[in-house]
Amino acid sequence: MAKIIGIDLGTTNSCVAVMEGGEAVVIPNAEGGRTTPSVVGFTKDGERLVGQIAKRQAVANPDRTVASIKREMGTDYKVTIDDKRYTPQEISAMILTKLKNDAEAYLGQKVTQAVITVPAYFSDSQRQATKDAGKIAGLEVLRIINEPTAAALAYGLDKDDKSHKILVYDLGGGTFDVSILELGDGVFEVLATNGNTRLGGDDFDKAIMDWVIAEFKKNEGVDLSKDKAAMQRVKDAAEKAKIELSGMTKTTINIPFITVSSAGPLHIDMDLTRAKFDDMTANLVKATIAPTLQAMKDAKLSAKDIDKVILVGGSTRIPAVVDAIKNVIGKEPYKGINPDECVALGAAIQGGV
Repeated sequence: MAKIIGIDLGTTNSCVAVMEGGEAVVIPNAEGGRTTPSVVGFTKDGERLVGQIAKRQAVANPDRTVASIKREMGTDYKVTIDDKRYTPQEISAMILTKLKNDAEAYLGQKVTQAVITVPAYFSDSQRQATKDAGKIAGLEVLRIINEPTAAALAYGLDKDDKSHKILVYDLGGGTFDVSILELGDGVFEVLATNGNTRLGGDDFDKAIMDWVIAEFKKNEGVDLSKDKAAMQRVKDAAEKAKIELSGMTKTTINIPFITVSSAGPLHIDMDLTRAKFDDMTANLVKATIAPTLQAMKDAKLSAKDIDKVILVGGSTRIPAVVDAIKNVIGKEPYKGINPDECVALGAAIQGGV
């Protein structure tokens, strides 16, 4: 029996899942990761890099690296690399091809069919562009489903008999989306959507990067912001620190041999507390609240009308983010499924229906 894969084609990261023995499971990529960066790089010798390997060289090779192409889906934007022009569909297809290949390696069989998710606010042309990307990658896209609906499916909320109002708060790497769904008779209806297409986990990383660069300049008198190789290392360290601060109240940012001065090699070694991190990202957390309240207003609902809250996106692991949404809705968000994975899992469930 041919397997249908579920794909969360994200702005920053993508994820692929499949039904195995009645359970949706995430398929790890060739590198062993459970999500794959939505990044495509082109080396000088014309080799194409997709995923983690492309992300690692992004800062050093910015002119030949394409990230966040999802923002351009459904537009006539083109990427030009070495006089060759690529559509957003073609770049997205490169990401989908990697996900397809990794799924085939994991399953030990050909994969030709998929369910792919899109933001609830995607227009018909953006949905069609996503289907076209699948086709270029050799995938028949059986269905395009909304990301918040997929997340709700992953939590099994369609199994409930009674009608529910569900708030899906999705803070991804590059975008923030809030959706309000109504469930009735196993069918989800989108009541309202809102968000900010330029706000996400990357901004939290950047806040740490800016702080590290400013501190280093203050202490050593050296500005790292012009040094591409150093910036890639600072970026990687900032993301790592952010992730660690979701589980710990303090982390150390340690980058040996970051640069060389006349006095010799210089190193970065700084402590960052969660309190300091919360302080420097408070405005980012706050920026998610107005769209959330607007979505509730558009759906004509107050906080007490919301039955369930689902968190989607890796950045919803940040404790200050969880606290903020709890304060607005007055309810504990659903836990138990990895927020990076629930959309892909829901897509796989839809594919198995």
